[in-house]
Amino acid sequence: MAAKLKKGDKVVVLAGKDKGKQGEITQVLPSENKAVVDGVNIAIRHQRQTQTTQGGRTPKAMPIDLSNLALLDSNGKATRVGFRMEDGKKVRFAKTTGETV
Repeated sequence: MAAKLKKGDKVVVLAGKDKGKQGEITQVLPSENKAVVDGVNIAIRHQRQTQTTQGGRTPKAMPIDLSNLALLDSNGKATRVGFRMEDGKKVRFAKTTGETV
């Protein structure tokens, strides 16, 4: 099945502690049905100091479930994603505007 959300898509968070925040997908984990969104679902991770890196507390974006994300259309609003055939190719389109993504 084709992915509705892909790396590089601009999305908005629909539910959870970061509801309403927007960001870009940096990584998709299809086996876990999750995605990592830049600046969303931040957790503090403790890093041990090594000879090359400084230790301390570093913020890290954690995966968020795909069901809690919605694609942003050209108007900046959340939209669902549909599929249609154009010139023999399957393309994604925004349900609100009808534009291809």
